[in-house]
Amino acid sequence: MSSVAVLTQESFAEHRSGLKDTEITGGVPEDEAYIPTYLEAFPPLPDKGAPGDRSGEPAGAWSKIRPIKASVITQVFHVPLEERRYKDNSQFGEGEEAKVCLDIMQKTGAHIELSLAKDQGLSIMVTGKLDSVMKARKEIVARLQTQASATVIMPKEHHRFVIGKNGEKLQELELKTATKIAIPRPDDPSANIRITGTKEGIEKARHEILLISAEQDKRAVERLSLEKAFHPFIAGAYNRLVQELSQETGARISIPPPSLLKDEIVITGEKEAVAMAIARIRAIYEEKVRVTESLRFPPSVSAVMLISNAKSVMVVEVTAPAWLHRFIIGKKGQNISRITQQLPKVHIEFTDGEERISLEGPTEEVEQAQSQIQEIIKDLVARMDYTEINIDQRFHRHLIGKNGANINRIKEQYKVSVRIPQDSDRCGLVRIEGDPQGVQLARRELVDMAQRMENERTKDLIIEQRFHRTIIGQKGEKIKEVRDKFPEVIINFPDQSQKSDIVQLRGPKNEVEKCAKFLQKLLVELVESSYSISVPIFKQFHKNIIGKGGANIKKIREETNTKIDLPTENSDSEMIVITGKKCNCEAARERILTIQRDLANLKETEVTIPAKLHNSLIGSKGCLVRSVMEECGGVHIHFPAEGSGVDKVTIRGPAGEVERARRQLLQLAEEKQVNNFSIELNAKPEYHKFLIGRGGANIRRVRDRTGARIIFPSPDEPEQERITIVGREEAVRLAQKELETLIKNLEDVIEDSMVVDPRHHRYFVCRRGQVLRELAEEYGGVAVSFPRTGTHSDCVTLKGARECVTAAKRRIQEIIQDLESQVTVEVVVPQRFHRAVMGPKGCRIQQITREQEVLIKFPEREESAAQEVCPVENGSPSPEAGDAVPRRCDVITVTGRVEKCELARIALLALVPVTVDVEVPYDLHRYIIGQKGTGIRKMMEEYEVNIWIPQPDQQSDVIKITGQEASVERARQALLDRVKELQAEQEDRALRSYKLTLSVDPKYHPKIIGRKGAVISQIRKDHDVNVQFPDKGDEQQDLIVIWGYERNVEEAKAAIEQMVAALQEMVSDDVRLDHRVHARIIGARGKAIRKLMEEFKVSTVRKSTAELRLAKIVDFTGATLSCCFNLLIVFCLKRGNTTHSQFFSIYIHNYRYYILCVCVCLWFQAPDMSSAEDFPTFGSGVAPKQTSAWGPKKF
Repeated sequence: MSSVAVLTQESFAEHRSGLKDTEITGGVPEDEAYIPTYLEAFPPLPDKGAPGDRSGEPAGAWSKIRPIKASVITQVFHVPLEERRYKDNSQFGEGEEAKVCLDIMQKTGAHIELSLAKDQGLSIMVTGKLDSVMKARKEIVARLQTQASATVIMPKEHHRFVIGKNGEKLQELELKTATKIAIPRPDDPSANIRITGTKEGIEKARHEILLISAEQDKRAVERLSLEKAFHPFIAGAYNRLVQELSQETGARISIPPPSLLKDEIVITGEKEAVAMAIARIRAIYEEKVRVTESLRFPPSVSAVMLISNAKSVMVVEVTAPAWLHRFIIGKKGQNISRITQQLPKVHIEFTDGEERISLEGPTEEVEQAQSQIQEIIKDLVARMDYTEINIDQRFHRHLIGKNGANINRIKEQYKVSVRIPQDSDRCGLVRIEGDPQGVQLARRELVDMAQRMENERTKDLIIEQRFHRTIIGQKGEKIKEVRDKFPEVIINFPDQSQKSDIVQLRGPKNEVEKCAKFLQKLLVELVESSYSISVPIFKQFHKNIIGKGGANIKKIREETNTKIDLPTENSDSEMIVITGKKCNCEAARERILTIQRDLANLKETEVTIPAKLHNSLIGSKGCLVRSVMEECGGVHIHFPAEGSGVDKVTIRGPAGEVERARRQLLQLAEEKQVNNFSIELNAKPEYHKFLIGRGGANIRRVRDRTGARIIFPSPDEPEQERITIVGREEAVRLAQKELETLIKNLEDVIEDSMVVDPRHHRYFVCRRGQVLRELAEEYGGVAVSFPRTGTHSDCVTLKGARECVTAAKRRIQEIIQDLESQVTVEVVVPQRFHRAVMGPKGCRIQQITREQEVLIKFPEREESAAQEVCPVENGSPSPEAGDAVPRRCDVITVTGRVEKCELARIALLALVPVTVDVEVPYDLHRYIIGQKGTGIRKMMEEYEVNIWIPQPDQQSDVIKITGQEASVERARQALLDRVKELQAEQEDRALRSYKLTLSVDPKYHPKIIGRKGAVISQIRKDHDVNVQFPDKGDEQQDLIVIWGYERNVEEAKAAIEQMVAALQEMVSDDVRLDHRVHARIIGARGKAIRKLMEEFKVSTVRKSTAELRLAKIVDFTGATLSCCFNLLIVFCLKRGNTTHSQFFSIYIHNYRYYILCVCVCLWFQAPDMSSAEDFPTFGSGVAPKQTSAWGPKKF
């Protein structure tokens, strides 16, 4: 296993040796295999891990998972006037160019927009899926732009690398450069590759092709023809010998397997390695040939052996149609197995494509096997038949059906075997074998299916995915109606996860056309109905727009056939959103505005402000226009849609505030106009980086001299050539002049050359020319061409703008100086720390490599060394310290400039983890770990360290922290701080555990608790204590337990004792009342008695006896007497008419100044409550429902 952070080209052969086992045993010849490039075989690690990535998951090219990209892209490119194919003077948008664009849009599905630049050049914007955009761009360039052609001479053996596997590389190159690349056929001796397209595209394609050729120049492929009988001697037992050869030489050796009748051994790799491997293989072959020659038998011995074999062995051929071979063999070889089991010495061989079967073995057994096979053949010929039909290959998958449903049904129904060729065979021949009658029936059905499919038509409709659900309807109701209307048409919607807009229709041509028109009409209606506008309405008028019970808004919705959404009551938004057809939305908007105008004195005015100033007046996220609206009493200011080109801004609100807002807007616009003069320049995107300069130096100089602001387009903007200059007019004019001069100099294309030592060429062209591509991007698209490997030339050609070529030459010279001054430094880091030094996905090494501009290579991993690793305690010397010579697996090599290598070495050593011990009391470990390890995991992630906590059975106080020195120190300090917090919490818990017991009569407990625990909750809250009352089953019902801080507990105890003392001072009186009036005194659901209790602040306890009811009143003396007085008065009034009273006595209690009025009402004859005469009933006699005076029972 290898721990390599940066893999260089020099170690390519060494690392490829790990692939040899599978490659040799596979035995794929070199001319049939696809040879991966260096970067494809060993893709680089990602520059920076994406946030949120899990460390255990591979990323980038290793997992072949592509990042999620936008499904729709936009590309903009420019066709200069001199390269336009159609220069007719007809109305723009109606000539040949428009027709060509419409045709391309129909073919590719991309959306194309044309615009005419000031220089009469053509700007083209293409929008759609990536594949569609690339195809459309290629078509546009071919049909709207004049074409040029160029020839590139490339060695014939390199052509297949330009084509790539299944032509994928060539297609990608053509789409990327928008050119047509013609490569001669293999039988054509010509080595010229012809490129057709625009000048710019031809240059790009030529550059890419030469890069591929330069990369392949350094590789060699040799084919060695040796007798197949000697191949096992070269491979060795279990391919060990050939593996050793590959490891020693670094070349890849491919030996064909025994089943492949080829004697050609293919060796690939570096030229020196290939030559060494060929020499070694030839030496082995010649040695084995010499040994074989010395072991030849005398002629007499050979004759005797041949005669003996001739008498005992017989070879017979049986003629049988090739299509019957598999039936003769039987299912899973049953028929042949039966023969070979009876006659084990007979060898039976079937030859593919030939009508013969070979039998070899003893004479008697061969004859028996021959007769049995002939009987099988005779039987099969009598009852079997076959036929072949030619069906277009595009219908094969429909014949097979989903998961083979159609073809399996035909096989089972007609008892036949149907063989349909693979897509890769490019063959339309379908073969049917089986019973003669079944074959004919199956043939007829397959032909009918093919004919039906030939008459079918498939059409793709572009319908935005947001409308798919609406067309399908809830539970598919709407699409079911469409399918019922067009039953012969199959409508397929794309899966929602595909983010596709293509809806496929398949069926008879006429029906498909009708269905397509119907769906397009439905789509137009949906698009019209999805128009939406927002109407700002003052918040206080929303209720008037809704109307009573929603009457107004409902009427507007019904009459205008629109959907109207109002913001919620608690929302600050004033926008009402109207959705529907445009005309209906406008009508609904006007009606809503009319309601607002009728309710308030509102005014609406329009002010003209240039459209280019709208964004600056609106401000970032609308902050500037919002401040104007708030300052002017909440008026509404409406700007037209961006890109509409309309200059009118609408202001609506109270008349005085509208005028004030208008003046402010005009004042702001005037200020912006002075400082917002702008001019646009066009420059090729490849010039932008050169205009900006390294670190923005060039553009900063222009800004400092002129004071103008220069804005370059961002990568996602459609207009990539447009440069905007903003500022005061004189500053903008000066900056424009300077930029035009720079651009003119860049367009002055020259060709220059420089001398570069051939030993440095490899650095520039390796990694598929990455360095050359970076030079081209940084220096205005300058093309740098290095001589082909093997020419021994040191001349490098540069072509591009004069300034760019000069800067590129200077940069190349700087790179060469860096290469010549490079040194290699060895850094000894124990192998067990390599993974920690690399960091997650190699991010730490990548950062050092990027910052210090060095190359860091890790050694091969030694498993034996890894197993012998022992833990290093703090302060103890490491096992490596005593070694005179460091182990090879511990040495990390750093290559670069001397000062950079030293900085990288220091950085690497700083990454070596250290371990410190921290003393933490054992009883605190579980708090540090946290619930399910969350605490310790959070600390490890935050400080990027590894924290080891001893097992519980060890009872150890030592916690180990491992990581980088700075991180370990921070983690140690954080851990000590956490220990202090936990110890403080322990002390606090000890202080809070003070407990006190208080004895209180149980009859006072409800008063202390209060209604729904209100009183005791307030005590707990005020004193920060916990109070616990005894449970029902406890022996000591009078004990109340209080715990918390000692001081708080004492205060809570005093409060409860004070409450109990107050309760003990209360008195209670009994009032004897007739039980028949209790219900009236209590009232509905106890309402009357509660009112009485609240008014006099007393509590009544309802008691029940056989004859009377007692109401017990508990309170202070004065309130008690007042309550008794009220109860007796109520009793008298409810008992009967006061005129029947015999006497009324008043007793005045002088000592307390309270009057106790006792009204005793006696009457001559009390009414009988059960008498129907005194209390007649109404209606039918329904038994009264017995309910409690306190209301219904609650369970």
